[in-house]
Amino acid sequence: MNPTIRQQWPLLLDSVRETARDIFQRAKTGRQITERKSDGSLLTATDLALQEDISKILFDHFPGIPVLGEEMAESEQAAILATGNCWLLDPLDGTSNFSHGIPVYSVSLALMQQGEVVAGLVYDPNRDECFQALKGMGAYLDQQALNRRNDEPGRLEHAMAIIDTKRLPTGLTSAIATEHPYHSQRSFGSVALDWCWLAAGRVQTYLHGKQKLWDFAAGALIAQEAGCLTATMQNEHILGSPLTLAARSAVGACPSLATSWPEWIRRHS
Repeated sequence: MNPTIRQQWPLLLDSVRETARDIFQRAKTGRQITERKSDGSLLTATDLALQEDISKILFDHFPGIPVLGEEMAESEQAAILATGNCWLLDPLDGTSNFSHGIPVYSVSLALMQQGEVVAGLVYDPNRDECFQALKGMGAYLDQQALNRRNDEPGRLEHAMAIIDTKRLPTGLTSAIATEHPYHSQRSFGSVALDWCWLAAGRVQTYLHGKQKLWDFAAGALIAQEAGCLTATMQNEHILGSPLTLAARSAVGACPSLATSWPEWIRRHS
């Protein structure tokens, strides 16, 4: 990792957090304009304000590193990703929640160098929590280290799970509905926070049918650095090279369930 990134990382965390906090605060007092993009997903003025202001922070601190933002044209995204070195920005992960007044959404930012994700930040404005990780240097919630590696052995039937079934194979969805091998299930609507809450021990298993690069890059790195399993349903490492814009089916688990949860999924897929 570029030493400059490591040195400036704390300052960047503070700048992004302060900017996002201010934009979300302003959004509470103003009329929110909501549109639908070509794929049917929502777009608000806050998405655009976050992308513009955070991109400016990144350009000011690191003028040589381009920003790949969710709200860019796909051709522009592909051209930037092909360089192998860029910031991956999802300015508002959970726009549907935000636009409906559901307080579960986040800002997600990751740095990719030579095709590998090496830094990740996820900011939750509703709880004022900042999750972050640098490759090989652990994961943190604010100043608290997140380390799941020494968790007590757990059983799948006792686990809290985050499951998004919308894009899962029909057979697997049916098995989850009828057998539900875990204790309890939730679906919150922010991929970045899903990974971070796995890293923080708030849930023990995770399954999502399809998520884009900017959705998972930061959160999956944070979960990985905390010691959690991060993989695709094809049993590939979710942050493996080369990274593409194609959506991926993701599996996550705390260390004690890193074998039993994927095995259950494979048996029922």
